[in-house]
Amino acid sequence: MPAPLPLAADELDAWLRLAHARGLKPAALRALLGAFGLPQQVLAQPFSALAAVAGTVAAQAVLAPPEADLAQHLANIETWRAQPGNALVTLADPAYPPRLLTMPDPPPLLYVKGRFELLHARGVAIVGSRSATPQALEDARRFARVLAAAGITVVSGLALGVDGAAHEGALAEPGGTVAVTGTGADLVYPAAHHGLARQITAQGAIVTEWPLGTPARSANFPQRNRVIAALVEGVIVVEAAMRSGSLITARLANEMGRDVFALPGSIHAPLSRGCHRLIKEGAQLVETPEEVLEALGLAQPVQPKAPASLATRGRSAKDSQTLPLTFTVPEAEAANRPALEPQAEALLAALGHAPATLEILAQRTDMAEAVLQATLLRLELAGHVSALPGGRFMRVSHC
Repeated sequence: MPAPLPLAADELDAWLRLAHARGLKPAALRALLGAFGLPQQVLAQPFSALAAVAGTVAAQAVLAPPEADLAQHLANIETWRAQPGNALVTLADPAYPPRLLTMPDPPPLLYVKGRFELLHARGVAIVGSRSATPQALEDARRFARVLAAAGITVVSGLALGVDGAAHEGALAEPGGTVAVTGTGADLVYPAAHHGLARQITAQGAIVTEWPLGTPARSANFPQRNRVIAALVEGVIVVEAAMRSGSLITARLANEMGRDVFALPGSIHAPLSRGCHRLIKEGAQLVETPEEVLEALGLAQPVQPKAPASLATRGRSAKDSQTLPLTFTVPEAEAANRPALEPQAEALLAALGHAPATLEILAQRTDMAEAVLQATLLRLELAGHVSALPGGRFMRVSHC
């Protein structure tokens, strides 16, 4: 795999002018580069030649005066590129990730921090809800750990919930992990993932098409999702509501000819409905990471490294190097039942929509055993929880 080529200042300046040109879409820029060559040649063309290839809007964007702060952008990039592990790769570079070239609108520039070679490895995306249930977080980590142990790079979007869990699960395994972000490479969003982003930079890679200093904007994330979908061979949706960015990623992946996998869940769980919809539309239902490996034509996976011990996983957030889980209760469900004390609400959220044992609940909530059993009893008497054989407990649907 070739390393990114060094860029002379005038060449980088031309790339930045086109990448920052307002109204010039990546697909139009690709067409112009295909017709005229490098950015310097594109910028040298008359309006009529540009318009004949990409339309009048694109021609006007190319020939418009450059942004006033372009020189500052150039200086910032030179400083950023000088830092170890940082790389800028252009659409014309032989090191540009080949899978992204299958897109109709590949990003003209990619800012990469970390292990650049992972952008050329076989990859699978794991995406899902930001407000994921505890079970979904466990599933995301487990799938990521097994896939990465088999040499598959796990790609996700660094968001809260399923994305973060997938990155965490893959970090220590040979396949590693890639985070595709919707901000500049010098920023981290969400702020809670600063620590995780540092780990990914050290052990995996962070990639973005957005210029340095670009903050998180809602319009950036669908753009980010198309890069996730293009960079991989398949997309696994762990948990998603009916209106979810994860479904956008899955749709884009399907349009690009990638495999789409979805984990089924309870029919009573709002965050399972997106996955069920994907399955109805033809996504492959998977219950284990081995099924994904089989679908990708891979041999038996390498045994993943053992996850943290129960004692380690039960530590308080201040003592743990991993971020604490945040349990949320869907608003619609909360509105349909009497208010519960905070401890009971936390336990009910930790239970999610799949059966769990006392041991699992103790790990998720860090409650003392006596408090946990008393709270479970109150929830059972109130009709929120049902005891199952084998010492398991399950949430009672109020749909």
